[in-house]
Amino acid sequence: MASMARAATTADAFNAVAEPRRRQILDVLAGRELPVNDLVRMVGLAQPLVSKHLRVLREVGLVGVRDQGRQRMYSVNGRPLKPIHDWVKNYERSWSQRFDRLDVVLEELKQIKEENHGDGE
Repeated sequence: MASMARAATTADAFNAVAEPRRRQILDVLAGRELPVNDLVRMVGLAQPLVSKHLRVLREVGLVGVRDQGRQRMYSVNGRPLKPIHDWVKNYERSWSQRFDRLDVVLEELKQIKEENHGDGE
């Protein structure tokens, strides 16, 4: 039963990136490939913790790994983030509408201030 619950929590990118340290690892890996030792140094976590987070990120496909000599090189695979992007995009329209309304209000406030103070500020 416990293993099922664990599988459920790490089964998709949403749950994987819900953890701040995993987001930090993705940020560090963005646009480059690094061995685990560099990640440990840059993230500032103990190596076993970094490895645990990398395993979760690999399970959902967010991180790829390849052997280079004696090192394992980790890199980001952004494809599993697409469902998150698509989901957030649903809310983008409401943000845009709110910002547009805010622009109108700010413009009105600016005009009122100019009318009340005239040119002699």
